[in-house]
Order: sequence, then C-alpha cells, then structure tokens
Amino acid sequence: MARLALALDPSVEDRILADLVEAGHTIVARLVGWRDVLDCLDVLGPDVVVVGAGRTTLTPELLAACDERGIRCIALADSDHDRAQANRIGLHEVLDARAAVAELEALVAGGVSVPSRLGETGARGRGGGAAPEVVAVWGPGGAPGRTTIAVNVAAELAASGHRVALVDADPYGGAVAPSLGLLDEAPGFASACRLAGSAALDRAELERISQRYSSPRAPFEVFTGLVGPSRWPELSHERVAAALEVMRGRFEYVVVDTGFSLERDEELMSDQYAPRRNAATFAALSAADRVLAVGLADPVGLSRLLRGHAELLDLVEAERIDVVVNRVRT
Repeated sequence: MARLALALDPSVEDRILADLVEAGHTIVARLVGWRDVLDCLDVLGPDVVVVGAGRTTLTPELLAACDERGIRCIALADSDHDRAQANRIGLHEVLDARAAVAELEALVAGGVSVPSRLGETGARGRGGGAAPEVVAVWGPGGAPGRTTIAVNVAAELAASGHRVALVDADPYGGAVAPSLGLLDEAPGFASACRLAGSAALDRAELERISQRYSSPRAPFEVFTGLVGPSRWPELSHERVAAALEVMRGRFEYVVVDTGFSLERDEELMSDQYAPRRNAATFAALSAADRVLAVGLADPVGLSRLLRGHAELLDLVEAERIDVVVNRVRT
C-alpha cells in the first residue's frame, strides 16, 4: 500500500479520506497549498501526492520536485479549466474531483512510477540517457500495420506520462489523421518542414500546427501527413531532419510513421539536385534512436519483411532495429 500526501479541497478530502485509509493506504500529510506539499517531500517521503488540479495546489515547480524524487503525482480536477492547467504543465494522471474513490484507488495501486516530465533541456542524441528519443516505425509494402503500430506506441508512451508527438512522414500519403478521426486539410508535418527549412520552427509554431488527440488514457500531439501523394517534394531530407531535431527539444518522444520504400532509383537521374521521393523516409530512419521494423505474420508478409530488413540494414545499424511481427494468430 502507498504513503499518500493530500492537498485537496476540504469537501473532496472528506469524501475520499476514509475509503483511502480503509484500502490500506497511509496518509502522511493533509496539506493546503503546493508549497506545503513541496516542503514535505523530503521530510515525509510520500509515494504518491494527490492534489487539486488548480493553481494553488499544482504548479510546475511541484511537479518537477516530484519527478526528481520519483514520487508520483495525481491531480483531481474540479473543472475543464483545471484539467487543462494540469495537461499544460505535463501531468496526465488527472481524474475528475467527483470520480468514485475506486477510480482513484485503481490509479494509486496500479500505476507505474515514471516521470511525468523530463524538462526542456538535457543531453541529446543516442546514448544520452534520458534524452528525447525519435522512434521510426517502418515496414515493407503490403500494409503490415505501420500506422497502427505507430499510433499505439505513441498512445502508450503518452499514457506513461511522457510528452509525445506522433508524426506522419509517409511521402506516399498520410494515414495517421484518418486513423484517429482528425482533420487533415492542412498537412501539419509538411508545414513543420517548411518552417524548419527557413529556421522559423519554434515552440509556438509547433503548438499552432499540431493537433491534440485526446486518447482515453492521455493526450498526445499529432502532426498530420500529406493529403495527397503529389505533394511529396515538400518533405525534403534536410527539412525533415531539421523539423525532427526541433521536435526533440519540445517532446520526450517523437514517433514517426515512415514510408515503405527504400529505393534510390531517382538518384540515377542526371539531375543530382532533383527532389527524392523517399528522402523523408531516409531522413526519419537516419534521425531515429530506435526503428521498429513491422511485418505481417503470414508467408507473404514475412518474405517481404526479410527482404526489406536486409535493405534496412544498409541504412540503419542493427542495434537500433527492433522487429515487430504483426497479426500473429493463436
């Protein structure tokens, strides 16, 4: 059972206190404001801090202090405004203040201890410990489930309390937005690439062109793909690489749904400065800290995966590749 520190509205605290104690949890402190909670972290060492989602009890300073000490933070929101405030500073374990105690108990007892935020700075690049990571999801032709895997990886990372961006970088036409039911009239990632190409992509622009997907467990940002395959020249190698590098500074994980083709036939043309159809895929694979190679669990799908994996090894080191076999039957 957990050691809990509470900083809640008195009416909410009175409603849940007896049930939490009956469930076996130890209440180490009943506090008023976020500064009181901050002062008790080292002295009382709670496992979980349960606070109101308003500004008087939940702040970036408190959340950062909890993360530094490995203490989970759960917020109870009285309104949509308070819930938005919690999401804005990076806390995703938020319940309605009127939720049943059983919901809070399940979150307290069943959650995993992970940081909610990693901060805006830190070591970059591979091997940098808790540095932001780019995860590229690739698979051969034949619809092995690249988009489905990418969406679910992003959702699970967000549910673990991380800031996540899902990027549709498929130069043959985006499928992420339709999969999530989002509008894709303006391709978000192409916009990011254009801004990155002119060194104008910053945090404010990322927030403007992204779409937030509110999954059942935690929201994440989505940069939608091309609305038609004819617009692939917008995703040049240099622009894609620059956009992903800027995203590293904003998100803890950037999950990229790539194209399937690894062909370089266009490089045989005499014009060495012509745009490359698969440049976005090559740029994403080059920037990725991890590459998920997805294949189907049938004879044709496995054959395609094996052939494609051999080509992938020419572009990506083997230690950066994880193979995912999709739709495995019992």
